[in-house]
Amino acid sequence: MTRIVIIVCILASNFLGFGQNKGDDLNLGEKLQPISQENIFHSKEYYNWGGSIIKGEQGEYHLFYSRWERKHTFYGWLTHSEIAHAVSESPSGPWKYKETVLKGRDIPHWDAITAHNPKIKFFDGKYYLYYISTNLGDGDCTDAKLEETCNVGNSHPNWKILRSNQRSGIAVSESINGPWNRMNKPLLEPSGPICTLTVNPAISRGNDGKYYLIVKGDKPNDSNFVRNQAIAISHSPKGPFVIQDKPVIDNLDTEDVSMWYDKSRGMFYAIFHAHTFIGLMKSSDGLTWSKANYYKIMDKLINKEGGDRIHPDRMERPFVFYENGKASVLSLAIKKGIDSYGVFIPLK
Repeated sequence: MTRIVIIVCILASNFLGFGQNKGDDLNLGEKLQPISQENIFHSKEYYNWGGSIIKGEQGEYHLFYSRWERKHTFYGWLTHSEIAHAVSESPSGPWKYKETVLKGRDIPHWDAITAHNPKIKFFDGKYYLYYISTNLGDGDCTDAKLEETCNVGNSHPNWKILRSNQRSGIAVSESINGPWNRMNKPLLEPSGPICTLTVNPAISRGNDGKYYLIVKGDKPNDSNFVRNQAIAISHSPKGPFVIQDKPVIDNLDTEDVSMWYDKSRGMFYAIFHAHTFIGLMKSSDGLTWSKANYYKIMDKLINKEGGDRIHPDRMERPFVFYENGKASVLSLAIKKGIDSYGVFIPLK
C-alpha cells in the first residue's frame, strides 16, 4: 500500500509539473556573443538609430529603424528622422536598406515633423508599425526653421516645443511591404505617472488577450528631469489605451523600453537603458513590475570577435528578437564620436 501511495505521489508531481511556467530564469547577459562586422548596420550618408525586427512569411527578416541624413547633425533626430525598412537572411545581419516607409506628414497633422523610434508587430493578420513624431504647434515648420533648430540643438527655442509635442502613433498594413495607413490622432496623451510627452511605445499581447503598452514621459513634479515609464492597457492594438496609475519604473531615469510576453515563463519582460547599463524588468500580470532576477544585462561596452571592444558614448534602444520561443538577438543603437549605427548581438 505504501509503495502504491509513493508511486501515485510521484506521478501526480510529474503531472502537476508538466506545462508549468519556468518562472523568471531568463539570463540574457550570459547569452551575449561577440559581434563581427556583419552585426553592425552602418550607413555613410545617414545616422542609423535603433530598430525592431520581425520575421517575414518567406523566412526573411525585416528591420524597421530610424535614420536621418548626416548633414542635419545628430540633433536631426528630432527634426529630420524617417523610418526605414531593411532586410536580411539573418536577424543578426548583415542588413540591406530596402525603402523608406514613413516621414513627417507636414501641417496640420500631429505627426507633421519626423517619424522616429519604430516598433513593428504582427497581430491577427495585420502589421502594426508603432512610432513617434512631433510638430511645432501653431508654428510654421519650414525647412529653414528646422535646419536652424537641428544645427543649434537643444538650446534652440523650438527644441522645447518639439520635445513637448512628441506623441506615439500607429501605421497599419496588411503587408510587411505596405502601404501603411496612419491614424489621424496620437495613441494617447500624458496622464497618471507621466507628463509632457508620450513616446517610445513598446507593446505586447498578454495571455489574457489584452494589449499592454509601455510609453515614456516625464515624471510629474520632479525637478531633476527624470523620465518615467507608464503602462497602458487596451482590448485592441489600436486602442483606446488607458494609462494605469502605477508606473513600470519610477525610481530610475530610464529610456527606450522594449517589451514582450514570454509564454514559457508566464512573464512580461521590459528591457531598457539607464545611460550606463542595459536592464530588465519583469511582471506576471503586466501591471505590477519589479526587477528581473537577472536585472543587469550588460554594461556600456560591446565585445567584438578577436578581443576588441566598442566603448560607446551612448548605447540605447535595446530590442530583443524572439524566434521559436527563444531570445536570439539583442539589438542596440550606438553613438560613438560623430557616428551612430545599429549593433545586433547574437544570443547563444
